[in-house]
Amino acid sequence: MSSKEEFFSHLLELRNRLLKIVAGIFVIMLALFPFANDIYQFLASPLLQALPEGGQMIATEVTTPFFVPLKVVMLSAFILSSPYTLYQVWAFIAPGLYANERHLVAPLVIASVLLFLCGMAFAYFLVFPVVFGFITSTAPEGVAVMTDIGKYLDFTILLFIAFSLAFETPIAVVLMVAAGMVSVVALKQARSYVIVGAFIVGAIITPPDIISQFMLAIPMWVLYEVGILVASVIQQKKQHQYEHQS
Repeated sequence: MSSKEEFFSHLLELRNRLLKIVAGIFVIMLALFPFANDIYQFLASPLLQALPEGGQMIATEVTTPFFVPLKVVMLSAFILSSPYTLYQVWAFIAPGLYANERHLVAPLVIASVLLFLCGMAFAYFLVFPVVFGFITSTAPEGVAVMTDIGKYLDFTILLFIAFSLAFETPIAVVLMVAAGMVSVVALKQARSYVIVGAFIVGAIITPPDIISQFMLAIPMWVLYEVGILVASVIQQKKQHQYEHQS
């Protein structure tokens, strides 16, 4: 097979994989669409529980009551289909990897998905009640807290992304060490800067209460340490294999 034929073969394979990914997301969207309002109700429950008695959410746009639950369904379908999506990505790139690279990439992909979902769960079950409890409790007397459902969705997506990416810290650390970009010793020496950076990120992304800032910064620090530990083990195994071969 010529290089040109091989190139077009890869393009065709990529197109087929992308179509399968889109089809997987679309099928899950169709399955979830009848439950769109129930899913949004579940997403909104941390705020609804924090509102004072009689408090409610509002829709300020004509089409918001339809499009916001639809966006939630799309987001849910994307998350639920992520294992299938990553399988398609893995099936596309695996033939071009060496055996040792496949052994490293597969666990990292699985761990990345699990950590991403753990970040979302951490935000929903632990951070949201604290954040919304703080926000509703600081409202001036006589002010009724009635959040727009579209604004609420944007806010929760921001926090979901922030905490999910924060939980990917060990993956980033391991990849940097595996790629030779940085050593474990350098990561340990940078610990104090990472801690300060984590609290700065927490102060920027989370609401102004100090509790939610700590709830983002401390997991980032702990997961950074986990990443160093895992990278150290991988580095020691590589050194041991090199010494054994030589």
